[in-house]
Amino acid sequence: MRRLAGALSEVIIDEYGTEEYLRRLSNPTFFQSFICVSGMDWHSSGGTTTLSAAIKLALADLDLGIVGCGGKGKTSRKTSEEIEKYGEVFSLSDSKIDMLRKSSRMAARVDQNCVQDGYQLYHHTFLFDENGAWTVIQQGMHDESRYARRYHWFDADSFVENPPNEIIGFEEEKVLNLVSNDSEETRKASVDLIKDNPVHLQKYVEGQRTLFGETKMPKRHEIMNCDLTKRDWRMLQNAYEMQPGNYEELVGLKGMGAKGLRSLALVSKLIYGTDADWKDPVKYSFAHGGKDGIPYPVNRKVYDESIDFLRNAFIDAKIEKKEKLKALRRMEKLI
Repeated sequence: MRRLAGALSEVIIDEYGTEEYLRRLSNPTFFQSFICVSGMDWHSSGGTTTLSAAIKLALADLDLGIVGCGGKGKTSRKTSEEIEKYGEVFSLSDSKIDMLRKSSRMAARVDQNCVQDGYQLYHHTFLFDENGAWTVIQQGMHDESRYARRYHWFDADSFVENPPNEIIGFEEEKVLNLVSNDSEETRKASVDLIKDNPVHLQKYVEGQRTLFGETKMPKRHEIMNCDLTKRDWRMLQNAYEMQPGNYEELVGLKGMGAKGLRSLALVSKLIYGTDADWKDPVKYSFAHGGKDGIPYPVNRKVYDESIDFLRNAFIDAKIEKKEKLKALRRMEKLI
């Protein structure tokens, strides 16, 4: 996979440039096709981590003006320092390097805390070129179903206002999406609640763990899934002291997690009547684009374009004839 990834990357970048290469990797259909022709099953979550690692290693072997950072598990925690390291190699300005580090951090925070779909991120790969264009490929696992879903980003201008992230996976019945257009009023209300001092929220959220003991139940009928610990309350208090100017700053605060954001969203509905978006933003299913029409019908034109694009790249790739024939046979099975 490392040899194939390197050969394909070299051809694509030579023909279309680094930015188009990053744009292609941010397309779930293209990336899924890349996984399949590289030898992995379409429904294997290991395809994402393995191909991402192969691309990262291949790019490190080649001088193509583009690098990969991060990876699976503990490796993902090295993303920030790797961005700084390669940013200096590319002679990027300090402000550009800071922007790239922020992009990596915010993409992970949004998919983990703002798109509350029950999937825990365990893989984060960040790729960028010598001009500062970037893409993110990250994946999460559902604790109960053990299904995975993959999240793709490309050069976002905004992280919390309908960002250009694409999600591939199986559709969930109920997902809290705090970054969609339909959650705009909830985002505004959440910032207002924090700036007004979270101590005023305690009459709405008092813990709700038990009818007995230290935890007091709130004086209302609604049952809200937003139990807060003492640590969570301290985080909200710290956020108040920081006085975030907008929702992106609120999401970016250290320690601000899914529970705090969900609490603010639910309380904002009680106080202001704002409705958050509870529709799953997943856009692609794993099963070859969703030929059963769930979540959306197959876009055969896009899928065929991705396959043709990869086929032509394979034909021009400098790899052994035997490997090339095997890859082309795998590609034919997708059609």
